[in-house]
Amino acid sequence: MEEIVTGEAVILDLPYARFPTRMLAWLLDMLVEIVILVVILTLVAIGMATKVLNNASGAAVFIAGLVLVIVGYPIACETLSRGRSVGKLALGLRVVADDGGPVRFRQALVRGLAGAIECWTLFGVPALITSMLSARGKRLGDIFAGTFVVRERAPKAAAPFAVPASAYPGGFPGAGRQPHAAAAYIAPNLQPWAASLELSAIPEPLAASAASYLSRYGQLNETAREQLGRQLANDLAARVSPPPPAGLSPADYLYTVLAERRNRELARLMPPAGNSPLRGGAPWPAPPPTAPDYPVCSQGTTFTPPT
Repeated sequence: MEEIVTGEAVILDLPYARFPTRMLAWLLDMLVEIVILVVILTLVAIGMATKVLNNASGAAVFIAGLVLVIVGYPIACETLSRGRSVGKLALGLRVVADDGGPVRFRQALVRGLAGAIECWTLFGVPALITSMLSARGKRLGDIFAGTFVVRERAPKAAAPFAVPASAYPGGFPGAGRQPHAAAAYIAPNLQPWAASLELSAIPEPLAASAASYLSRYGQLNETAREQLGRQLANDLAARVSPPPPAGLSPADYLYTVLAERRNRELARLMPPAGNSPLRGGAPWPAPPPTAPDYPVCSQGTTFTPPT
């Protein structure tokens, strides 16, 4: 795990990819590129055989295709898919910026140009050396671009979803009220909405950022807490449906989505037997009479997710 400090002073723990996994992803991408190059070479040969292209124009077309495949393919994939190529997608990897944010076109461009030299021209030797020396497993392209590669499909422990009670002054949803040792509490009035959520599009880095924000809620000043909470809630709401109930605060929204995500993962790992709320069994016990009404951490602040 690598500790990342974002621009909002939120600390993320992201699992960086080791060189063997990155090498396999690169080999898969190389296979895709070779297939595309073979197709281009075949078309050029057909064009030259049919006199559509002469020797000079055929060579120019092939060289242009070679550059587009070797340099353009990784740049286009990482820009359009926010850090994933075909090989990285197959192995659950993603390129992110040094602050944990999504990779930008400029960074993908630098990575693509450097990769053409260190991986194709020099057979990956510089990439191997720098990856072994770097704490984050960076190759030269990552060093120049300010990026590194993380594992999106890292093994997940069946630990409870828990946010320290100190994170929310006056209490937060579920604090000290978890009836199952590994189950996160969800408020009764939010349970029907939480059960209908579509959560498959949530990327691991975003979930980690939201969890880190909740755990450090009480450590942020009011302005940073408001701005970062709204930003994370909007980012999450863009990937989650249906939209939240009216009047829900950003922090309550983040907590409920992450709690439901955790509970579904735990339900998948649980044996079929049991009378747990996670499997539709016994309902959650009522909160203590002194528990505040929801939402509790907004202090009158709500957010409207993007349409």
